[in-house]
Amino acid sequence: MKQGLFFRSLAAILMMLLFITISGCSNLSGANSLVGISGTTQQPGAAIFVSQQAPVMISILVNPDKLQALEREGELSKLKTSLLANTSIDYKQDIQPWLENEITLAVTTQDIDRDPSNGQQPGYLMALATKNPEKSREFVDLLFSKRAIAGSNLTTEQYEGIKLIFDSPQLDPKSKIQTSLAGAAVGNDFVLFANDPKVLREAINNVQAPDLNITTSSQYQQAVKQIPKGALAVAFLNLPNIAQWQGLKLPEPATYDSEIVSVVLTNKGLLAETSLLAQAETAPPLEPLSQPVGALQYIPTSAGLAIAGKNLSSLPNSNLTQVWEQIKVAISGSEKDVVSGLIKPVVDVQADSDINLKEDIFSWVQGEYAIGLLPRPGQANPDFVFVVEKTETTPAGIARLDEIASSKGLSLNTFDIDKQKISAWTQLKATKVADPQQREKYTIEAKVSGVHISQGNYEIFASNLETMNEVLNTKNYSLISDRQFKNSIAAIPQPNQGYVYLDWAKSREILQSQFPILKLAEILAKPIFENLRSLTISSYGSDTGIFKSGVFFQIGK
Repeated sequence: MKQGLFFRSLAAILMMLLFITISGCSNLSGANSLVGISGTTQQPGAAIFVSQQAPVMISILVNPDKLQALEREGELSKLKTSLLANTSIDYKQDIQPWLENEITLAVTTQDIDRDPSNGQQPGYLMALATKNPEKSREFVDLLFSKRAIAGSNLTTEQYEGIKLIFDSPQLDPKSKIQTSLAGAAVGNDFVLFANDPKVLREAINNVQAPDLNITTSSQYQQAVKQIPKGALAVAFLNLPNIAQWQGLKLPEPATYDSEIVSVVLTNKGLLAETSLLAQAETAPPLEPLSQPVGALQYIPTSAGLAIAGKNLSSLPNSNLTQVWEQIKVAISGSEKDVVSGLIKPVVDVQADSDINLKEDIFSWVQGEYAIGLLPRPGQANPDFVFVVEKTETTPAGIARLDEIASSKGLSLNTFDIDKQKISAWTQLKATKVADPQQREKYTIEAKVSGVHISQGNYEIFASNLETMNEVLNTKNYSLISDRQFKNSIAAIPQPNQGYVYLDWAKSREILQSQFPILKLAEILAKPIFENLRSLTISSYGSDTGIFKSGVFFQIGK
C-alpha cells in the first residue's frame, strides 16, 4: 500500500463532495427535495483540534450519504469505490456504520518541522465525527493492521492518555519530503488522521490548552457568527498564513486578515456566502438596493454578462475596492486591474480612445446603472450597452465623453430613427466609386463608434445602431423580465449593493479570453461547469468591519 494513500483518498472525497453537491442541484425539483439535505451543526466541532495559526480549515457539516440524493449518475458512490480501491477498505462496511455529520480537513502548519532547509512539508489533519465510538476505534485498528500486513512498520504510542498509531516515515527521493499516516480515536466524538504524528500531538495539545486552538481566536468567534443556518460546508481561512504558504503577496498591511466561506443549498441552486474580516474599520459599503435595478429594463436577454448597481462615483472609496485591491495583488502579484480589463478593451475598440473608466465615466454616475456585454458570432469583442439614471451630473459626463470623442477625430451627429432622436459619434470617410463617365466620384461613409439616446429617466449608450435598435425593442424581452435572471437575484440576500450576472453559455467565451485560467477550472470542476446555467455575484451588509458577499450558482439542464 502506498504511504498516505488512505489519507489522500479521504481528502479527495472531501473536496469532491462540494462539486457533487453543486452539480447535483439540477435534480432538485422543489423545496420538498431539500428536506434533510442541510448542515446539522452551526459550526465545526473539530475546530478544537486546529491551531490559531492554521492557514485553512474546511468542513463538510452533513453526512456524505445524505448527499447521494443529489447524485445524477452515482458520482459519490463511484468516487468512494475508486479512491478506496487500493486500501482494502470498504466504505459501506468499515466507515458508514460510524461516520457522523462532520468531516473536517485542515492545513495545520506550512512546515511540520519548521526547517525549510530540508524541504517544506505542510501538516494535514483530518477529523471525522463518529456516532459509534466502538466501531470507529475498531476501524482505526483495522486500517493500520492492513497497513502492517502490506509491509508498513507501525509504532504505537500513548500521548496524554490517547493511543496514537503511525507508520515509520519514509523519505520521497524526489521531493525530499517524508510521508506517513498517523491515526487516533479521541474520546467518543472524533477519529483523527494526519500525515505525521507531530500533527496529532499538536491537535491533542490544542484541546488541552484551549487558548491555542482556533475556537478561542476573536476573529474566528466573530467569523462563525456569520455562518447561515443549515450550511452544508464551511471554510475558515487565515489569509496572511495562506499567502505565506502559497507564496502570494498581500498589501502591507492587509486590510482583511481572515475569511469564512459557507455553502447553503436552496431550492433554486447553491449559494456560497463569504465574510472577510478586517483588522480595523474599513471604508463604507456601497449604497444598498432594496429592489432590482430599473436600468436593467434596457439590457436585452441576449447579454452574456450584466453588471448593475447604484452610484459608481462612490466605488473608489468603498470597501469593495479595498477587497479587490487585496485580491488582485494576491492573484497577480501586481497592481494590474483585471476587472477594468474586462470592459476597457470594448470601450477602446469602439471609441479608439484612452478612456479612464474611473475619471471619465465612474465619477459622474451617481444614480442607477447597468452594463451589458452582448456576444456576437464571429466578433472578437462583444457589443455593449451602458445605461445610467439621469442626475444633475449626467450632462457634464456626456459632455466629457463628447470631448474625448472629438479629440480622437470623431464627430457628434444627431438623427432620427423611428421618431427617436439618437446621438452618434462618427468618423466620416470619403471613398472613390466607379463612374461610367470616368469622372471622379466619391461617396461619404460614416463609421459609427458609439451611440446614445435619452429614454425617460435614463441615458442609454450602445456600441452601434444595431445594438441600440435591439435595446429599444426589448419591451418584454429585457433581462429584468427574464425568468432565469429573476431566480438568480432572488437568491441573493436583500438589501444588497448590486450584482454581477453571468449567463454561462453566453459569456463563456468572453470570460475565457480575459481569464485563461477558467479553462483549467472547467477541467478541475467539471461537475459544476457542465451544468452551470448562470452565476450571480453580489455584496451586502452594513458592518464596516466585515465584507459580506455571495455567489449564487444556478444549476440545471
